[in-house]
Amino acid sequence: MNFTRWSARLPGTQRRAAARTEQAVVAAPRGDGSVPAARAERPTDGAETGPPDGAVGLAGLDELPAREVLDRIPALVALVHGADHRIAYVNDAYVAAFGPRPVGEPARVALPELDELSLLPLLDQVLRSAKPRTVKSRKAPSGRSYTFTCTPVTLPLGGSAAGPEEGGGVLVFAADVTDHAEAAERLRTSERAQRETAVTLQKSLLPQELEQPDDLRIAATYQPGGTEAAVGGDWYDVITLGGGRTALVIGDVMGRGVRAAAVMGQLRTAVRAYARLDLPPHEVLQLLDGLAAEIDASQIATCVYAVHDPNEGSLVYASAGHLPILVRDENGTIHRAEEPTGPPLGTGGWLHTSGSVPLGPGSTAVLYTDGLVERRSEDIDEGVASLERALAGATGTPQVVCDRLIRALGVAADHDDDVAVMVVQHPARTGTDAELFRNAALELLGGVEAAPRARAFATGVLASWRFSPELHDLGVLAASELVANSLQHGTPPMRLRLRRTDSRLIIEVTDGDDHLPRRRRAEPADEAGRGIAIVATIASNWGSRRTPGGGKAVWCEFALPK
Repeated sequence: MNFTRWSARLPGTQRRAAARTEQAVVAAPRGDGSVPAARAERPTDGAETGPPDGAVGLAGLDELPAREVLDRIPALVALVHGADHRIAYVNDAYVAAFGPRPVGEPARVALPELDELSLLPLLDQVLRSAKPRTVKSRKAPSGRSYTFTCTPVTLPLGGSAAGPEEGGGVLVFAADVTDHAEAAERLRTSERAQRETAVTLQKSLLPQELEQPDDLRIAATYQPGGTEAAVGGDWYDVITLGGGRTALVIGDVMGRGVRAAAVMGQLRTAVRAYARLDLPPHEVLQLLDGLAAEIDASQIATCVYAVHDPNEGSLVYASAGHLPILVRDENGTIHRAEEPTGPPLGTGGWLHTSGSVPLGPGSTAVLYTDGLVERRSEDIDEGVASLERALAGATGTPQVVCDRLIRALGVAADHDDDVAVMVVQHPARTGTDAELFRNAALELLGGVEAAPRARAFATGVLASWRFSPELHDLGVLAASELVANSLQHGTPPMRLRLRRTDSRLIIEVTDGDDHLPRRRRAEPADEAGRGIAIVATIASNWGSRRTPGGGKAVWCEFALPK
């Protein structure tokens, strides 16, 4: 028997002691019966005792030094033989751990600890295959943990030849690994606690309830990685910009754990702040790029920032190294918004640009992170293609589409990466909603007649929408003030647009001058400067922005009674 093989599993002085003992065993004379003698109860009166009933006599076992070696090994050693694994020997360490064991009795009766640890089937397997087997860190009823190695041995029976089952045995070697097992369990507990902290932090930083714009139906899902994976920095957000426009954001901070979740929270907060400036998507990403480098230069993030304008029927977006937006139009055709795409946030030295993809009534857009489509066994383009096929057949509400896409891409609870998915639907209105006169626009040519024409136009449109007299008068006043401000400070071309949604009235005036108005306090002697102040006072909300082609848009909103 090779004790060096087992002693390699013993730390420090135990391993060296086992090696020295092995040398002693090799030097000692050995006979054909070179196996350890069965540990039996020693007689107190010096009388010789034979094996108990049913035990098989093993020739010359007591005269071998191997027994003394095994007795001194601190690991647990037991020797069983035969088809029912009768006990031939247990060493002192085994007796100290589990108590004396009767020699000759079957293991199922005499070694109940092996039965409780489900090792008896392993003994059968070792005996049949004649190959050693090892099971790691099994916890015994005593509370100690052991690693068991079961090695097949041949036990010659005294006086006659034996068949393989009668002469076959198994040497059970158990190393105490309680300290290692407890350390591993403490480590797992610590990792679980850290992961739960990161998950809690990340979910608290994500929007608890998505904003629901009047023209869009939106749902989003976040699923953290499996129990063995640290949480990443995926995030999403929906931001109502005013004037009927909506910003959609999704991003992924590289790295895992609490640090990634914290960086994600800072970026999400910054996106909401920059979105209030109502800047074009590429300018928002440009600001985020510099901020990401200041937060942590060692971490980068990918992000898509998109703005939906119902008047344009499109999604204007900018991408910082993120995966392309997918859009399924009302005919079922899938569009992939691939260009333009800049480098991830935090890399610096790059000017991002904006692109556009159609998002008309009846369309569905999907924004997602790489955990949904990236697999180690395939190229990421194959994952995006799989998502396109899944989107082509996914119907229902946005939340239903989210769930179907996650299932179609094989994302389960033990997925090795976190996943964020946002589904945006621009519903096609039917029936009475489709017949409702929801948009009205008037081109303003300038001159003294522009203001009266704008007032008359607003009066007629608001009357046709059957608003209350109070809301009607406030709407006409707001339109008049915005037009007057544009006529005084703006340049042609000018346009007045009125729009009605399910919950608000939106009035917007555009002109060719890019100077944005601001609200200021007018002195009693001032003849001008009160228009924006009046609009801000009577409206639910107001704002201004520069338009892509040059110029500006000034808008205000009135909440409709529910």
